[in-house]
Amino acid sequence: MIQRIDRRTRAALHDVGATRRIEQTAAASLPPHTLMQRAGLAVARLTQAVAPHSRVVWVACGPGNNGGDGLEAALQLHAQWHRAIDTVVTWLGDPARASSDTLSALQRVRSAGIAISAEPPERWDCGIDALLGIGAERAPAGVLAQHLVQLRGGAAPLVCIDVPSALDADTGHDFASALEASPDAAPTSPRHCLSLLTLKPGLFTANGRDRAGTVWFDDLGCNCVAEPPAAMLPGAPDDHARADAAHVSHKGSFGTVAVLGGASGMAGAALLCASAALHAGAGRVLVGLLDRDAARLDPVQPELMLRDAASLDIANSTVVAGCGGGDSGADTVAAQLPRLLSNAPRLVLDADALNAIARDAALQSLLRARAARARPTVLTPHPLEAARLIGTDASAVQRDRFKAARDLAARFACVVVLKGSGTLVAGPDASISINPTGNARLATAGTGDVLAGMIGAALARGMAPDAAARAAVWQHGALADDWPANHRLTAGALARGSVPSAH
Repeated sequence: MIQRIDRRTRAALHDVGATRRIEQTAAASLPPHTLMQRAGLAVARLTQAVAPHSRVVWVACGPGNNGGDGLEAALQLHAQWHRAIDTVVTWLGDPARASSDTLSALQRVRSAGIAISAEPPERWDCGIDALLGIGAERAPAGVLAQHLVQLRGGAAPLVCIDVPSALDADTGHDFASALEASPDAAPTSPRHCLSLLTLKPGLFTANGRDRAGTVWFDDLGCNCVAEPPAAMLPGAPDDHARADAAHVSHKGSFGTVAVLGGASGMAGAALLCASAALHAGAGRVLVGLLDRDAARLDPVQPELMLRDAASLDIANSTVVAGCGGGDSGADTVAAQLPRLLSNAPRLVLDADALNAIARDAALQSLLRARAARARPTVLTPHPLEAARLIGTDASAVQRDRFKAARDLAARFACVVVLKGSGTLVAGPDASISINPTGNARLATAGTGDVLAGMIGAALARGMAPDAAARAAVWQHGALADDWPANHRLTAGALARGSVPSAH
């Protein structure tokens, strides 16, 4: 049964190794060719659902079993739509090297009178990507690369079998990005991906979200519970802290967030963080600005209690540090960190707090020591900040975001929120989840400060650090997803935590 995966789906994600073991176990328990036939039927059904008015369907088949799935899909489309469509099949395999499943499909395609074309059609109403599947390890070349570029560049809907070809199913890295003139451009045609047997982590982070589009899942009637997941889709958070609170609650019941940041010219970052913490449910919010000349009242939000940074009540607060350090305040942030790392009961470290820790081994030791004292810490790096912390570069982080997040969480014994498309939340126990919400509208100044404040509020209300991070990241992205198209999304509006009316 085909299931659409959306932001509320809670599901286990399995890597390529686990998927291959599941496939082998399932195939051994079924009659020959059954698994591939089920895959082809599922792909045909999805194609008919998402492109019901197609007259020409191009099924682009590669040399492996993914291509065999495509051949089976072509058979099903031909049988079910009969003369209503023209199924054009290209196959790049070699019969002498094909698997028995693929050879069986190939023979039945020919017996059904479906021609194997040497060239793609001049135009098509729907494309089926059956070129590579989960086997991608390098950039494609030759005719296979040509077909992939044609499929991606077409205006017609595209259905990818298992994973988009050339996408690393484990990491979301796109090996084929160099083949495209504008690899970071959003796809102009509808994209669909039917993940078979298991859901793969790479579909939900890095390049995966753009390449896959809408993700669908069919387990082909097989059970994969015996394999431990590589990661999780967490589903929507269940956070009703205020709605379910006792009537005798007071502001102290929901905790205090203390924001430290806002160097000269950067006070806005700290105030955005504080505003987000306030609207996300903290009982009270203190703001310690590093700019000594900054005003001591926010007239727009007088609920925020502005203080001198040195006088912040650290010992009784959830502290969010680093928002708005900037070049002028980086050293000032660093000077505050020994006190924060030693005394804050709960701590969120962002931006220049992370940069200061990256260049100071003593601060790194203090950070690692917090776990032994049961003092939770959440780090919120973007890829460049993560790279500085683990001594690499941002491109290496993006090539394997899972490894980078796990390395950071293990190195500093804390929860890590690695921001980006498909934000990862990693724990020191190597658990990892992928956030399914958010979009490019968050790519504007200050939205990271808002996220840090939202995490701080969740921690202050008593949530465990991993749960607090997952809930805040999900809500942060969901706000952007629900934002009306006719309203500009700014960090200030996002911090208020409610979606404006579309009218």
